[in-house]
Amino acid sequence: MSSKKAPTMSDVAKLAGVSSMTVSRALRSGTSASAKTRAKIQAAADELGYVLDSTAAGLSTRKTGFVAVTIPSINNANFAQTVQGLTEGLREANLQVLLAYTGYSLQEEERMVQGLLQRRPEAIVVTGGVHSDKCRRYLAESGVPVVEMWDMPATPINHVVGFSNKQAGKTMAQFLQQQGFRKIGFIGGNAAIDVRGYDRRRGFLEALDAYGLERHRYWQSDQPVLTMEEGASAMETLLEQYPDTEAVMCASDLSAFGAMMTCVRQGLSVPDDMAICGFGAYDISGNSVPEITTLDVSALSIGTETARIIVAALSKDNKEPISAEVVEIETKLLVRPSTEKISS
Repeated sequence: MSSKKAPTMSDVAKLAGVSSMTVSRALRSGTSASAKTRAKIQAAADELGYVLDSTAAGLSTRKTGFVAVTIPSINNANFAQTVQGLTEGLREANLQVLLAYTGYSLQEEERMVQGLLQRRPEAIVVTGGVHSDKCRRYLAESGVPVVEMWDMPATPINHVVGFSNKQAGKTMAQFLQQQGFRKIGFIGGNAAIDVRGYDRRRGFLEALDAYGLERHRYWQSDQPVLTMEEGASAMETLLEQYPDTEAVMCASDLSAFGAMMTCVRQGLSVPDDMAICGFGAYDISGNSVPEITTLDVSALSIGTETARIIVAALSKDNKEPISAEVVEIETKLLVRPSTEKISS
């Protein structure tokens, strides 16, 4: 558990120069507090990272029995596996998952985290290590264990379970270079929407720079490139702009499959004319023809390790808060026929 005590209503009242009763009225909807007073109190609450406890009046204990979890997407198989591992791992402690969907939006994550903390969860789990300033304050001042997963943030809030997305991109670029490819592309989203995907692209391009290879063959979407349709469309654009491209890494296995179907429709052989690799070790990558080279990030293990940390942090045997843990999940490159070296 975080050793830092969460800010109280009294702390907000002191900073705003009002009474605790005024704070209580101002932060609840439908009350008579003036707009000026409400704004002053909200500014103080934001500065302290204070979130009103909406359950306080109805609870005789602060034990709510649930762990709040935010994920970017509800239709992503990787995140589904992580939630599965988390749910199964928490079951032994009689804890349940309350899931929130952010849609890859930092603003929506901020809103969701604030709402979840009002329900006073036992712990909170967020996907990724990049947050808005206000969201970060909410998490840091929550007074409950916080786990950032699916990333390795430079300045963790509390616990971390993840891997380096930048290194993941480097790994795939290094592999393609070692296979003999020189004109290599990348298909993915932009930094504002998919921070982790952008980090993979950053690592990918840095590796190309290190090998002295051209780095301009990339396609960037305004959305996370996660679906087959997006991958297919992106591949069409990439081939129009850079028809001499030899190999492409895609932001996910689904987009890699879509890219491969575009190649088939255009009469290009994979891997003889175009090598394609993905990310995430989705089922489709191991069952397509040809099978798609991908990076397995052990999504289930991320959930399992996150649950282990939370259970330990909330254990009655721990008289003192446990130290923050950083668990780096091992990634595994799965080499498959979609990237066999082009015959000379």
